Amino acid sequence: MINNIYPWQESLFAQWMQAGDTRHHALLLYGKSGIGKLDFAQTMAAALLCLQPQQGFACGECQSCHWLSEGAHPDFREITPEDDDNADSGKKKTRKRQQILIDQTRALHDYLSLTSHRVDGIRVVLIHPLEAMNIAASNALLKLLEEPPQRTQFLLVSHQRQALLPTILSRCMQVEMPVPSQEQGLQWLQTQSVPDPEWVWHYSGGAPTSVQQDSLDWHAWYQQFRPHLVNGAMIDIAAAVPILIKQGMEQAIQVLQKWLLDVWLCCHRQPLRYHPGEAAPLQALAGTVNLSRLLAFQQQLNRFKMTAQHPLNQELQLEQLLLQYKKMFG
Repeated sequence: MINNIYPWQESLFAQWMQAGDTRHHALLLYGKSGIGKLDFAQTMAAALLCLQPQQGFACGECQSCHWLSEGAHPDFREITPEDDDNADSGKKKTRKRQQILIDQTRALHDYLSLTSHRVDGIRVVLIHPLEAMNIAASNALLKLLEEPPQRTQFLLVSHQRQALLPTILSRCMQVEMPVPSQEQGLQWLQTQSVPDPEWVWHYSGGAPTSVQQDSLDWHAWYQQFRPHLVNGAMIDIAAAVPILIKQGMEQAIQVLQKWLLDVWLCCHRQPLRYHPGEAAPLQALAGTVNLSRLLAFQQQLNRFKMTAQHPLNQELQLEQLLLQYKKMFG
């Protein structure tokens, strides 16, 4: 069977699969990153298309399941930001677009204007993340949601519902995806043989499935960079940059954002969110930090995060960021 449902999703999955023809044609699965929304949608798509489902899940053996696993199912379309294929550049494609474009939605219109492969079958359209659609693409999708083709199920996944157009929201059944409890999250992390599951639970912010997306031993990497973070004004930038950049700019920014948030929480005597075991060094840093510079640095990190995939000189960018980090203390 194709069952990628997490324990905290089981009852919700059963509910929507049992709904049958009463299910809304467009389900918007929303919630924070790292709780398994996309796995839920993909498992649901497989089950809806399967020729001989078992216990509500796709069998994994029929022709439909084989087509789906090969990315060639005629009644399934997945839309997500595509690789950048700029013909003016001879460079190797190394990054993904940040947006879902109007051409992708137009192609979906053309596809849905055709009859389905199976006469009595259902077509499934999976779009993720929905907030990546630019305005033109969103408006084109809106037309499909307003007048949906017969026997077509839209599965829309979003990490940022607040970024979606109100008109899109009004045409969907909005489904808030369940968040695991700490007990559920820790149990699942243990089944995945994740090193230091309790540390990972806190560091993920209660979003344990993100460890699968990153394929990274977070704890080992953090332990390498930790001595530089706790040094504050004495940070050795030249030694810190190679460690921080090893996992890419996006991860580098994320580790700084999490650390800064806990410094800020320490300043306001609030419980730590990501580093509960680091109270002593964080309190020491909080005693020397300039709060206005801390807030300015947080804003700078947010701006850098928006262009984290851009092929600029990342080492130079990180040197600049760590220099700002250094100046916050003392």
